[in-house]
Amino acid sequence: MHPDENEQVILKLETLIRETQTTIDRVETYGLNNTMPEDYQALLDILDNAIKQQREHTQAMLLL
Repeated sequence: MHPDENEQVILKLETLIRETQTTIDRVETYGLNNTMPEDYQALLDILDNAIKQQREHTQAMLLL
């Protein structure tokens, strides 16, 4: 992957991370993390996966 492609992926992942974190904050505010634990866990998994992917793309870009 070219550095500019890695950068585009990193920026899109950053958007996903921010939006997912905002959703998690809302879910916690309204207590839905207690009433919908599977959905809450899915959001946490999405966030975790996006952060890991962003880290991988950042490292790949730095090694080029």
